[in-house]
Amino acid sequence: MIIFGSPSRYVQGAGALSALGTELRRLGADAILVVDPLIQDLHGPAMRAFCEAAGVSARQLRFGGDCTHAEVERLLALAGRTEIVAAAGGGKCIDAGKAMAGRLGAEVVTIPTIASTDAPTSHNYVMYDETHRMVGVEKLKRNPALVLVDTQIIAQAPRHLFVAGIGDAIGKIYEVEACFNARGINVFGGQSALSALMLARACHRLLLDDSVNALAAIDRKAADNALERVVEATVLMSGLAFESGGLSISHSMTRGLTAVKPYADTLHGFQVAYANLVQVKLEGRPAAEIEALAAFYGRVGLPRSLAELGRQPAARADISRMAMLTMTAPHIRHFPRVLAASDVEDAMLWVEGVFSGLIQN
Repeated sequence: MIIFGSPSRYVQGAGALSALGTELRRLGADAILVVDPLIQDLHGPAMRAFCEAAGVSARQLRFGGDCTHAEVERLLALAGRTEIVAAAGGGKCIDAGKAMAGRLGAEVVTIPTIASTDAPTSHNYVMYDETHRMVGVEKLKRNPALVLVDTQIIAQAPRHLFVAGIGDAIGKIYEVEACFNARGINVFGGQSALSALMLARACHRLLLDDSVNALAAIDRKAADNALERVVEATVLMSGLAFESGGLSISHSMTRGLTAVKPYADTLHGFQVAYANLVQVKLEGRPAAEIEALAAFYGRVGLPRSLAELGRQPAARADISRMAMLTMTAPHIRHFPRVLAASDVEDAMLWVEGVFSGLIQN
């Protein structure tokens, strides 16, 4: 049985934030806005005005910086009861809004101000402890009621965050195909949806065609058609593909990559981009195809090896440890053949040998 889930409504475009009040009013008249401090300083007054004009009472709460249980409790104490929790900012701010909404039984609205992951469309959220370590992934009962993406705000964000979003999305084609072929389980507990597989393929094609031009738009700090297409691919298509299609080796590898420094300190999208190269090697794809993917990475600034990811050579012992930790992820079973840690380690060594040659014994 397949299960396909998605946000109820997705709105994207330059200046889309001006529709905030109108879009919230479709859901209710009372909202709490959890806002990243920088975004509140830049756009807080405008958001207040947009909501007031639409007849929406929207109190703004300043996000504390990390999605911990203590931070969520602090925000809940300030919020009281509300119909809607909207979160405007990066991934941790959005996750805090999701956690609040889950506790309150409120509608969830995400307003991503960077395009570094596809998390805004999903019903998952990640909790951290006070030392910034991930402590668990939790789930809402349903996906966000609204995802509102202002691409002009996205265009103002740092370039490396946009590149990370490309890295998180470009390999969904490999993970969804692997899960689909292995008859694995998607994030909703159902079999992979064919629609998700088609979305993953379209996402991949869009990113190959438009990423370089979209990054030029980021450099100009101005949204254009290429940027619009890439944001739709990295936020919407990629999000729908991974939740309803399923994950595989690339996201399994984050278990290892987040446990070993300096790789643990890198952005999620850069970790996944590197892991894509390991997955396609494990799949036995032709060397020419893997090299073409790596060449694309070179054009957009994604890491092609652990040496590039961590900015230093990779120790053999660290590779072994990351391979073993990769095997603890549930997604590792979403692959057409059964893998051992030695298989993952061998693929990692191949990637390092081809794309860096910087292995330390």
